[in-house]
Amino acid sequence: MKKRLQNSPIGIFDSGVGGLTVVKELLKILPNENIVYFGDTARVPYGTKSKDAVIKFSSEIIDFLTKKNVKLILVACNTASALALNTIRRKVGVPVVGVIEPGAVSAVSTTRNKKIGIIGTEATIKSKAYEKTIRKIAGSCKIVNRACPLFVPIAEEGWVDRKVSEIIAGEYLKLIKKAHADTVVLGCTHYPLLKNVIGRVLGKNIKLVDSAAEVARKVKNILQNKKLLNTLKGTGHMQFFVSDAPEKFKRIGKIFLGKKILSVSKVNIT
Repeated sequence: MKKRLQNSPIGIFDSGVGGLTVVKELLKILPNENIVYFGDTARVPYGTKSKDAVIKFSSEIIDFLTKKNVKLILVACNTASALALNTIRRKVGVPVVGVIEPGAVSAVSTTRNKKIGIIGTEATIKSKAYEKTIRKIAGSCKIVNRACPLFVPIAEEGWVDRKVSEIIAGEYLKLIKKAHADTVVLGCTHYPLLKNVIGRVLGKNIKLVDSAAEVARKVKNILQNKKLLNTLKGTGHMQFFVSDAPEKFKRIGKIFLGKKILSVSKVNIT
């Protein structure tokens, strides 16, 4: 039974394509793992939805992933991690990992002046999930939050290095710079695509924490500790499911994953 579970897939979900930045990081360190990814493209974005709506959507997706016999569930959406993680954990009997705690832990270990900036969707920032987690770890840190909603469509358009992106980033990040934060958490899975422009605007002395990379390392540690790493050799198999517009997901997903997505299946989970 344990052997069978080892070779079961990792279940990953996001409100859309952003979680593919997490998949990209996972593939770097766990290339032989099987992955089932669900993007809720019919109801994206979650960042502007109510807490009740996000919990409802997340619960429906968890039911779908559970039927795929996943050995671990990775909530690759910052908004769902902020609002629905406890509900998800009560629903399933496998490890559930969100993107917030790994990013918060890394931010605390990275900062030198104890001033941390957090950027994300409106819902993630409003939830104060990163702030609360950071304060549990290091209560003395000063936190400055900034919602950056336009970063999501910019990333999806592929406008990651255009002048307009730098202008928008400049407006959003004024508050972070004014607060003299030396560490900034990219609190949305879309934001790693904008690392270069965010880095240019903030300056080279400010460290960026990529939650996607941090959560990938957390997943590897959990699978190692629970002896659930895939025992099969070779590259793992990936399956992609969406609630709407599979062709659009394939097109935009290539930007986020860094390689072509060959097949995407549309499913109705409601």
